[in-house]
Amino acid sequence: MIEIRKLPASAGAEWLLSGIALLRRAPLALGLLGVIWGLAALLALLMGALNPTLGMLAQLLLGLAGPLLFGGLVWAVREVDQGRVAQPAHLLQGLHDGRAPRLLVALLPQVLVGLALGALALVVVGQSGWEQLGTVMNQLNELGQSSAQPDPAQVEQLVATLPAMRILLWLLMVFVGFVAVTLTLFVLAPQVMFDGRGGLAAMRNSLRACLHNLPAMLVFFILAFIAMFALYFALVLVILLVQALAGPTIAALVAQLLLMALAMPALAGAVYAAWKQMFVHSGDAAPAVPPPSNVFVA
Repeated sequence: MIEIRKLPASAGAEWLLSGIALLRRAPLALGLLGVIWGLAALLALLMGALNPTLGMLAQLLLGLAGPLLFGGLVWAVREVDQGRVAQPAHLLQGLHDGRAPRLLVALLPQVLVGLALGALALVVVGQSGWEQLGTVMNQLNELGQSSAQPDPAQVEQLVATLPAMRILLWLLMVFVGFVAVTLTLFVLAPQVMFDGRGGLAAMRNSLRACLHNLPAMLVFFILAFIAMFALYFALVLVILLVQALAGPTIAALVAQLLLMALAMPALAGAVYAAWKQMFVHSGDAAPAVPPPSNVFVA
């Protein structure tokens, strides 16, 4: 069984800083990989605008390709870490040496949790509750679009008709499901790409390692949220500038590509750093054996 290290809470900050540092070492090469991924997503959206059926098929294919592309991005990050050059062809490394089926196992918990949450939505909230939510949302939109100032009492009366506690309970279940999927998949890709592990074994090891290092995971996600907020604020400034020069469509396109170029390589670098620290690898140096305390044994 693979050996898992117990890391301090500060390790979560180290993962994020390592991901950013790796991106800074090769911003153009790694950023280009994120741009390619972003262009594929934009192409799928464009196909959906032209033909809804073709767009749904493109979105499905892109969703299936997500674990493969992320595995290739993690591979490119390791290339940069070891002093080599990241190349666009590295995005296809997930297709080599039989890795694709093992990476696609990452879709299994997402599908299972999605189906479970869909069933719980009907059980906890009920069809009538969702219909009421839709009705209230439409009425609130109509109030917001009207020229008259919305009456707070009327808004409060509309919200009071909702099954608020049941909706909040379901949202809590969504949060728990999201956390469970995240912990299960967090370090799956590097295990498959570098350790040659199967998908199910990699998921089990990822869950064990993350639960074993929950403080570090908590620190990582808090800091990642703060970093994403700062990145979003910077992108808003870029959008405003590009929008003034080239229009809102080009601004939205540039913002999407910049987000993928910065966020995805940094995330892959953080996952790669977490994988290196969480697990004991075969190439790691063995811990030094302390000298015997008894002089006769020595």
